[in-house]
Amino acid sequence: MAKKTPVEWTRKHLLGLEDLSAGEITHLLDAAEKFLPYATGRTERPARKAAPQRLKGRTVLNLFCEDSTRTRTSFTLAAERLGARVVQFHAATSSLKKNETLLDTARNIEAMGLDAIVIRHPERGAPQTVAEAVNCSVLNAGDDAHEHPTQALLDFLAIRHKFGRLDGLTVAIVGDIRHSRVARSNLYGITKLGSRVIFVGPPLFLAGLGDIAAAVETSTDLDAILPECDAVMMLRVQFERHEGVALDLEDYKRGYQLTAKRLARAKPGAIVLHPGPINRGLEITNEVADGPQSVILHQVTCGVAVRMAALSLCIGALDRQRKSAKPSPLTPPLSRSTQRLSTGREGRGRKKRGLSREGRGRGKSSAGA
Repeated sequence: MAKKTPVEWTRKHLLGLEDLSAGEITHLLDAAEKFLPYATGRTERPARKAAPQRLKGRTVLNLFCEDSTRTRTSFTLAAERLGARVVQFHAATSSLKKNETLLDTARNIEAMGLDAIVIRHPERGAPQTVAEAVNCSVLNAGDDAHEHPTQALLDFLAIRHKFGRLDGLTVAIVGDIRHSRVARSNLYGITKLGSRVIFVGPPLFLAGLGDIAAAVETSTDLDAILPECDAVMMLRVQFERHEGVALDLEDYKRGYQLTAKRLARAKPGAIVLHPGPINRGLEITNEVADGPQSVILHQVTCGVAVRMAALSLCIGALDRQRKSAKPSPLTPPLSRSTQRLSTGREGRGRKKRGLSREGRGRGKSSAGA
């Protein structure tokens, strides 16, 4: 059997998994595996050395325009354990409240000296737009219902630990698929690695998936597909996204709540995942969330390792680019489309308003992990 050619990581940004190759995804997961012993920061037996200080002297900005617990904390710990200084940006107390554009915010803070921006934003495509306007690395921590690449990568790492592989598996993702960036990133990534994904939920939650370019397999019958499943990922119902829509919660629980009895229908040894936050008693029972088949807390630990790898690889690629590039202004000139976003005005025919004012436009939060 021929050996696979190692893939070199050349991307200074991590904006999504849709455009990554299987080799790039595997490369990042392999790098994360090496960081896993440092993910908890403990010095348990056998004694371990401190994490390699690959980002010593670097500065990382957490530019979060949506609420977050796991992702913000995880990126913070990941950067700090690699030796970086982390600056926390809070939209509610920033000049975004004074009508400053997102791009002006990013470019002004970069002018103070940044190596990476970790961004979460309620508008689809915001990380890409920022990446086009700055010189430092940009990592997507979640944009609308579009992508959440590091969440999917940590899911893959947790699954790989259980099964020793990421090919030939069947993963059910159950719940509010329509508004889930986690579901989309998982679909884009794990199918490239040779596994099957089934989106499961009531018709309401499986509607509006036309933005997904990849082939999508769906089912409204959780009980019917569970015997095929090696892993079951539960998603919370994003009530903030269902304005004016009546959802019968008891009916939803009867059809889609993961109980111990229902989980018993899955393959022997099947695992349970959840990106958080969990709505206990709705999509999952306490018995299952805290049970022996749950890897939910291990996902969180994997998240620190994945983000250590992502920051290290992206900033490493940035360093190589900086060394090879000719002297240039601190920030690149804006493209015409980006100029429109920078002034808060987009061209005709755009469905959404730009990023001119935090919280404006039709894009809403898809807050999760």
